[in-house]
Amino acid sequence: MRGNDQQVKVHFKGTDEDFIVFVESADAVKKWKSDRTIPMAQVVSGWKIFVTHKHGSQGVLDAASNGTLESEFGSSKDDVVMQKILEGGQVIETESSARNGDRNISQGGTVSH
Repeated sequence: MRGNDQQVKVHFKGTDEDFIVFVESADAVKKWKSDRTIPMAQVVSGWKIFVTHKHGSQGVLDAASNGTLESEFGSSKDDVVMQKILEGGQVIETESSARNGDRNISQGGTVSH
């Protein structure tokens, strides 16, 4: 991801965990919800389901285990779980900056003079 790119994800609040799926755009999710003939592969970005360990839509993202998916959704099949997350989740759009490093540490208070 490049600096200042928009990142769109769907957050699903489960009973035991919070789930995150990255999508192409909020508009793609909206179109998919109204027209199910659109393949989910055109909506979902990366085709991976993450958990945040009850930290809402933020926090450390770990891959969801099959056991976690089974207990929450009754299935560990990615397409079934993705569909449920897209249907019941909340779309969150954020703008991220991949260039967060120190620019010039010789200026300012980070270096003693």
